[in-house]
Amino acid sequence: MQGMLERNRITAVTKLDVSNMSVCIENVKKAVLSNLQGPAAPTDYHQLMGRLHAAKAKLPKIYQETVAIPFIKELDKLGQQGFIEILIQDPSRTRAAGLMLDIAQSILQNGEGYNALATDAFQEIVSDLYDGFLSAEDREGIKEPDLSIIPALVKWGEPENGPYTWPADATAVFKVQAAIVSLPPAHATNGLLAWSSIPHEVCGHDILHADLGLLQELANVVRNRLNSENIGQGLPDYWASRIDETASDVLGVLNLGPAAAIGLIGYFRGMNAAFSGRAQLRNEGPTRDPHAADILRGYLGAYATALLEFDQAGAWAEVIESEVDKDLSNIKLNGRAIDANTAKRSARIVAEAIMKTKLASLENHSLDEIQNWRNEDESVATLLRTLLQTTGSLTDEHRSGFYAAHVVAAAITEGLSREADLQVIFNRMLSLLKLMHGTNPAWGPLFVQHPGDISRHLLYHPATPNLISL
Repeated sequence: MQGMLERNRITAVTKLDVSNMSVCIENVKKAVLSNLQGPAAPTDYHQLMGRLHAAKAKLPKIYQETVAIPFIKELDKLGQQGFIEILIQDPSRTRAAGLMLDIAQSILQNGEGYNALATDAFQEIVSDLYDGFLSAEDREGIKEPDLSIIPALVKWGEPENGPYTWPADATAVFKVQAAIVSLPPAHATNGLLAWSSIPHEVCGHDILHADLGLLQELANVVRNRLNSENIGQGLPDYWASRIDETASDVLGVLNLGPAAAIGLIGYFRGMNAAFSGRAQLRNEGPTRDPHAADILRGYLGAYATALLEFDQAGAWAEVIESEVDKDLSNIKLNGRAIDANTAKRSARIVAEAIMKTKLASLENHSLDEIQNWRNEDESVATLLRTLLQTTGSLTDEHRSGFYAAHVVAAAITEGLSREADLQVIFNRMLSLLKLMHGTNPAWGPLFVQHPGDISRHLLYHPATPNLISL
């Protein structure tokens, strides 16, 4: 039986079915419209300090020393008056006050057990994605990032802002050595496709800001490549000026495979349906928006998927591009009409430039050399899709052999398939991630920066390694 399953693992083919897209969009829309709020902002200084000291002890050692202790020390230096002044100076809580309160929430929510199942599941996928990009095995020949090598700490809140992150260069203001990632509270129980945004935040913004010079180098590469290909209509500057968000989209695909690209399309449609009543990708890109227009991000995801190292990359790219084409109308960027063919061609060039250019800031390595989605990843995710559609308790043999990224990728692609039960899939995804979190060494008594570094280096590697037992 095991031998048969192993052969199935090698030959498993993902069913390219996204016919449940409209149901997924409606699922996101309802979650967004619920406007579910997270815990109240901890604005009472003395009460907050007491809670932080108590919550600190519940965090693993690595987060006590890199997040909780330095943050508490900084608040102690500020004192009550300084704390209040920060709140007064940033009434909208979009700058220093927002950052300060979000760091506090990440410590409190993890330490006090807020929404424990979903929080641990969220933390596990964030830790896995970060570890996958920064472990010694994946970064062989590349130095550690300049700022943060600790996986981000998670929190729930600010539903009006959607998913977002405070990168390590921002949290350093409070001497914190990890990024903070936030999801709207509704996505702890609903809105499956929102989880496709997590790699964008973690493997995108947090990684890009941790390596000094990486963002600027990527911006220059993109601008120069587009200019060399005679792409006009202001597109070289348009893409380059949005490199943070653009490269984050590409890094999301590198770390979660096609699920990142197709998932974001549905997620954007769901959010647009909630905010404007139209479940479509926007074709307009305003000047002040740091993101490329939705339609361009869709094409970028399709073309980045085409460059991945698994056999069905091209087939998935065609499915994704076809899905984006459904929303294509009149592209307008910075108030200027853009020819659709030129826009598509520019997205293709940008995807290739970001993924495959060897970068000085990465010791002459390209991003796709550090992380990629390969046949092994797609095979594991394919087998997990069946498991995610079942109910009941998990057996011991189902609790190991795969990574959190595989679980989330499987949940998204299975959720998009015909007649999928989104709630069963979502709940099973959380359960699997929770089980994985329970054995994550970084959340134990040891000071472990990257669990992926704890591995045996074998003299001989079997031809058909047992990646997963099902």
